Amino acid sequence: MIHYNANDLTKQQQYKMISGSIVPRPIAWVTTLSKDGSVVNAAPFSFFSAASNELPLITVAILRKSGQIKDSARNILHRKEAVIHIVDMEVVEDMNQTSAPLPPDKSEIDRTKLTLTDSKTVSVPSIQEAKIRFEGNLHQYVPITDDDGSVVSDLFILRVTDFYFDETVFDSTQEYILTEQLNPVARLAGANYATLNEEFQLERPTE
Repeated sequence: MIHYNANDLTKQQQYKMISGSIVPRPIAWVTTLSKDGSVVNAAPFSFFSAASNELPLITVAILRKSGQIKDSARNILHRKEAVIHIVDMEVVEDMNQTSAPLPPDKSEIDRTKLTLTDSKTVSVPSIQEAKIRFEGNLHQYVPITDDDGSVVSDLFILRVTDFYFDETVFDSTQEYILTEQLNPVARLAGANYATLNEEFQLERPTE
């Protein structure tokens, strides 16, 4: 085995090894609303997962750049709400456009042909073209600090209030998500992405 001690690595090396090893990662395509309600922000984040089987909780970690908080994180802290969309192959190009580093007063949606639609429980608009989305309120905020106490990442735990599934990717009878029809996109390292080419089952041991 090739071994590295974390203390001997640069921050960039650590990031490359983590982001290249923890793959594939789902992408949270997040819409938020500015504090004054004038700008809809949209951005993808791949440090994204679920957090509980007791409550409908999902987590999104939004990394800071040079210590600066990102627009999405600032908006969630101000308004305590967001909409999380799942990225599929039909919207991946638009998703990529929303990753552009725009100033806070510019909406990434304007770089795309996407359609915004009203949400039911939150004031943040949703992306109509996404086949799965979750409206949610801020359940818990955890600022991640470095050894000097500076915040390097903003971790949000969001409680889902509303679930949306396009009819083409959801079996209403069995209440299953049809992943093959969804064709979700996953994040790898660098500029690389992946889709799910094969599904198989493994039965969990009972004893």
